[in-house]
Amino acid sequence: PRWGLLAFALPTRPYLRRVVNFRLFGIPVIVQPWHWILLGLLGYLLTRTPLGTGLFMLAGFLSFLVHEMGHALTGQAFKGQPHIVLHGFGGFALFPGARFTRLQMFLMIAAGPAAQLFLGAAVFGGLMYFGTSLPDTQIRLFFYFLAMISIFWAILNLVPIVPLDGGQMLDAVLGPKRRNLTLTISIIAAVLVAGLMLLRDEGDLSEKNWLFPLFVIMFAFQNFSELRERTAKKEE
Repeated sequence: PRWGLLAFALPTRPYLRRVVNFRLFGIPVIVQPWHWILLGLLGYLLTRTPLGTGLFMLAGFLSFLVHEMGHALTGQAFKGQPHIVLHGFGGFALFPGARFTRLQMFLMIAAGPAAQLFLGAAVFGGLMYFGTSLPDTQIRLFFYFLAMISIFWAILNLVPIVPLDGGQMLDAVLGPKRRNLTLTISIIAAVLVAGLMLLRDEGDLSEKNWLFPLFVIMFAFQNFSELRERTAKKEE
C-alpha cells in the first residue's frame, strides 16, 4: 500500500502569522511566532537571564531545523516536494500531494531524529575535545544547549508515541490495518514515559517539573480519544 503524508503534528494553518520565511537547499521554511515564544519561555525558565534565553532560543531553532531538514531531504529523495514549518516546541515537514510506500515513510521519518542525534553527538564530542580552549563561556553555553536539546529531543522523538516520530515509525511498520494496536502501544508508552519523568524528578508534587510529563500525557489523551472513536465506529 502507498500512503500520503500530511504532517508530523496536530492540524495547523502553516501560512498564518509567519514571522520568518526563507529557503534552505531550495526547501521553503516557515517559522511561526509560537516557536519563538515557547523556546523563549523555556530558555528563561532554565537560565533566568536575557542572554541565556537568547542562546537557548538560537540553539533550539537550529536543532529543530536540522531535525526537519532530515525529514525534508529524505522525502525529497523519494520525489516529494517538501516544505518545513517550525511551530511550538518543534515543527513538521509537509509533502503536499506526495505518496510514499511504508518503507519510504519509515526511512523519511527516521531521518529527522537521526540527523538531530548526529548533530547533538557531534557537538557534544566537540565540546569534550575543544571545550576548554573556547575563549568565551557564552559560546560554550550555546554549544552545550545545542547538544543537549538535540540529543534529548531526538531520543524523546524515538519513543513510540503518536504523533512523535517513534509513533509514526511504528505506524509505518504495523500499517493502517493495525492502527488500533499502534494507538494502544502509544498510550502505554506515553503513560510510562510520563511516570518515569515524574519519578526521576526529585521533590514533592508542587516542586516537580510538569512541562514534559503533561506534554506526553496530552498525546496519550489524543491517542485514547482516537482509539475510542475508532472502536465505536467499528461496533456500529
